[in-house]
Amino acid sequence: MQSKRKDQRVATKLIHADGQYVDDHIGPSISVSSTYRYPEPTSDEWKNVNDGWDEHNPSRHFYSRYTTNTGTRAEKILGELHGGYALIYSSGLSAGFAALIQMQPKRIAIRGGYFGFHHTIDIYRKINPAVKMIDLDDELQAGDLVWLESPLNPTGEVRDIAHYAKRAHAVGAKLGMDATFAPPPLQNPFKWGADIVMHSATKYFGGHSDLLAGVVVVKTEAEWREMWDTRVNLGNNAGSLEAWLLLRSLRTFSLRIMTQSKNATELATWLNKVAQTPKGRQYDGAPGGVVQSVTHGSLQDKSKFDPAKQHEGGYSPTFAIKTVNPYQAQRLPWKLKLFTHATSLGGVESLIEQRKHSDPNEDARLLRISVGIEDIEDLKEDFRRALHSVAKEKAKL
Repeated sequence: MQSKRKDQRVATKLIHADGQYVDDHIGPSISVSSTYRYPEPTSDEWKNVNDGWDEHNPSRHFYSRYTTNTGTRAEKILGELHGGYALIYSSGLSAGFAALIQMQPKRIAIRGGYFGFHHTIDIYRKINPAVKMIDLDDELQAGDLVWLESPLNPTGEVRDIAHYAKRAHAVGAKLGMDATFAPPPLQNPFKWGADIVMHSATKYFGGHSDLLAGVVVVKTEAEWREMWDTRVNLGNNAGSLEAWLLLRSLRTFSLRIMTQSKNATELATWLNKVAQTPKGRQYDGAPGGVVQSVTHGSLQDKSKFDPAKQHEGGYSPTFAIKTVNPYQAQRLPWKLKLFTHATSLGGVESLIEQRKHSDPNEDARLLRISVGIEDIEDLKEDFRRALHSVAKEKAKL
């Protein structure tokens, strides 16, 4: 894996890991060209190209499906952030599909998690119908891919990466990770044994609810080159403008993610105490009888596995609550003023979603909360007011 910047910390890498491509512009310049001019055939530059153009460290660009300035720079930063080699894709799901193609599993061990990726697996199995599905804790064998999502969508619960990596590697299986809910510096799956890591960059890496992109990170340059070749021939790379938006967002990523993590952990703890408050009583001004339970890595049972060890930088900024009944889950998002009722997550603004709107199989009482960078006391006050309003309504079930 890449190691030249081990002495630099996350915030520094986010600004300088693409330093070899910095030009006179302080901020990365926008370029949406799909193709580029060839050098003069008799020039030294053309000779150098013919002697061996390197897609991993391109000296120039030829066609945007191969490399672009913004895409290459974003990949350098994301690779350094993980201690590996990154490729960016048109969406999180296209990145997940690319990971499946690279791993070529005989069986996939999975349980729960993002419903969209289960549909991606269904499409992959149309191409490879011999691929079998097993449970995450079933007995493994060589050729299996254990697909672990941690923290888990939509609850924010943390799974033990090291445990599943050890089980997989003991029999010659591989561990793939969807770490969208807690990117570095919150956790780094490679440290705990993951073989390949995927993120929906639409979420925390993008951070402003204005782009679609995905990221796959592998451990070796050889794997990167294999995946680059596949991406060239499938054409599922991120567009130049999306790559620029991602590159722009990565500059402030560490500032955003740490604030979001701190806010979410405090809000989850506070709402958990509200959930423990009986109906007719209050905790810190918020009424009991609406929130039934809260799930978040910081609230997990630590008797078998302590998530804090894995989450060295902090917990996920996304978690879930359940209300006492479905009507309350339907009404609460509309009573809140600082939380927007919408899907997706990871932006600077706080979102809340009755998850069944996206996933019909989800419990109608479950609300997924993505916490932004607003002041935490304002977020609590927003919940106080909204919970009081919902508590006064008679459930229409």
